[in-house]
Amino acid sequence: MGRRNKSYSKDLHQQAYERLTGMQAFGESKKAAVANGTDRDKIFSVSTYKAYWKHTKYFIKYIRENYPKCTTLKSAKKYANEWLQAQVDRGLSAWTVQLEAKALGKLYGIQPDDENYFKPPKRNREDIKRSRGDRVRDRHFSKTNNDELIKFCRGTGLRRSELEELRGKDLVTRAQIEVEISRLETIPEDRRTPADGKRLSMLQDTRLFQGEYFTFVRNGKGGRMRLSPIIGKNTEQIVERISSTPPEEKVWQHVHKSADIHGYRAEYATAIYKAHARAIKEIPYDRVNRGTGRRYQSDVYVCRKDEAGKRLDKAAMLVCSKALGHNRISVVADNYIRGL
Repeated sequence: MGRRNKSYSKDLHQQAYERLTGMQAFGESKKAAVANGTDRDKIFSVSTYKAYWKHTKYFIKYIRENYPKCTTLKSAKKYANEWLQAQVDRGLSAWTVQLEAKALGKLYGIQPDDENYFKPPKRNREDIKRSRGDRVRDRHFSKTNNDELIKFCRGTGLRRSELEELRGKDLVTRAQIEVEISRLETIPEDRRTPADGKRLSMLQDTRLFQGEYFTFVRNGKGGRMRLSPIIGKNTEQIVERISSTPPEEKVWQHVHKSADIHGYRAEYATAIYKAHARAIKEIPYDRVNRGTGRRYQSDVYVCRKDEAGKRLDKAAMLVCSKALGHNRISVVADNYIRGL
């Protein structure tokens, strides 16, 4: 029989890797896991896993450099909040620190309501630096040379990862969508598979949008599929670009790393909101506050913090949210709609 080498032990990197890898639950229903209480030890999204692993490695590097005698995850746990505070002191954004707190919370099973959970600085809209104003990277990006890419992004609203994976077969027309809706609706509800129901709902969402052409996103944030409308004065050029690409080939072989994709996505979102928004004064006062007895507009979203007092049309925000691939209209207000 072989003899086990007792001098061997897994290092911090391997311990953390196995811990997070063991939580992978890609493709499983997060909603179902939350309902049965098993979500705490699971990671449902590939992108979330990659982000958590990336920042966990930063934590491990900190431990190795500052506490070399600390060789187990259990012994390193007491330094988690120290590292997070060091990240704050370095001047990292509240968004980054909050992500790192979530990564270590998942690694160690610490919930946000736990007294030991690190309380990161609050995230304020005015502190957002991404896609606001000129940046150093802009000097390395020619708007003239990348004119077609910019127009494409402003007209489709795709994330960088979605843009990089878009293929020639992913152009869909409204006529094609209506044909498939009709086919699925002929299937009795009690005989539709969950996949049929999910796809029918996605197809029916397109009736919220204007326009005749859509991009099919098969793997958006959280693995969600969606159909996003192609909008704007460059629609014909965008449609030509996709339709002239062979079905299995990528529409964009290279997306410039300095392209402000999030900024163009915000322009797309704002354009969709404006196209669907009603004047706030025209939205009816349709509800009564039980406490004060005053009537109010249930379909009006009231912004908070630095945007306090600004009012938006919830119905238009929902359309915008569906086009972007989000589930919450608050995300649209906080991160996309600008200049209103």
